[in-house]
Amino acid sequence: MKTQQLGMSDMKVSRIGYGAMSIGGSWDDAPLTDSVREQASRIVRTALDAGINFFDHADIYCEGKSEEAFASVWKNAPDLRQQIYLQSKCGIRFEPPHRFDFSYEHIMASVEGSLKRLETDYLDVLLLHRPDPLVEPEEVARAFDELYRSGKVRWFGVSNHTAAQIQLLQNYLNQPIITNQVQFSLIHTQLLDEGIVFNQDNPRTTRNAGTIEYCRLHNITLQSWGPLGQGRIRSNPDPKESPHVHKTIAFLEEMAAQKGVRPETILIAWILRHPALIQPLPGTTNRERLLACCEAVDLQLSREEWYSLFLVGRGESLP
Repeated sequence: MKTQQLGMSDMKVSRIGYGAMSIGGSWDDAPLTDSVREQASRIVRTALDAGINFFDHADIYCEGKSEEAFASVWKNAPDLRQQIYLQSKCGIRFEPPHRFDFSYEHIMASVEGSLKRLETDYLDVLLLHRPDPLVEPEEVARAFDELYRSGKVRWFGVSNHTAAQIQLLQNYLNQPIITNQVQFSLIHTQLLDEGIVFNQDNPRTTRNAGTIEYCRLHNITLQSWGPLGQGRIRSNPDPKESPHVHKTIAFLEEMAAQKGVRPETILIAWILRHPALIQPLPGTTNRERLLACCEAVDLQLSREEWYSLFLVGRGESLP
């Protein structure tokens, strides 16, 4: 597996990471079962064997069970922790009426919970999950300073943040923001659209104005969550799916057949082809799909192929 530097950190991470959102089984308060633990260990081992050394978590994934399930890998590999990088996220609350919380107290409590569930003394990276409209950057800075000094978190980043939101935070932080995890896939191209349809009346691009360029200018690695279209791009799509997704799947399968690979390989290769060195984080629990994703590091799409996929994925017709 090829590697890349994560932002301005000292970490050489695999070009493809693994998103551990679903390995905890159910999104409820049901206890974690031995069966789920075993399934989690198998898919994590598949990722490790394929050369993946970067694993992405969040305190809310499967109500915390995904982090707990991941910790099962230490049982048969006690020395593994020093060979991999763990990233987790905090800032989303399920209990009403609150939804987002970047307060000092919530950040500190969330990290302690993640460390306990992951059975580790530190996180390599901590991300703020989704923007909190009530964010007080001074509180974030206070939490980050304490976590860094204590050795509980080595590096920091954000998720789903715009350029302006990152700039606001960075103005108060003593640590660099090294990554911004965003939704990005062949059928979710809003981060690219702003630069393509700048002079058109398209309000969906406003929120994404300059985010890719800002991150590239400030050495902030973009990570892609949902790189496989959150399961929407599959060989047996939902009949109610939009026509352009059906068309995208057909075009994708045709290209994959011509190249002798699976469609997942094309999807990930399309992301890897972007010069921003975006790190895809597929979260499939299917071994064959994950291995197909990893094959993308050796597949180079031409400029023509990349743009053909881009146009079809956006619902446009090829010339």
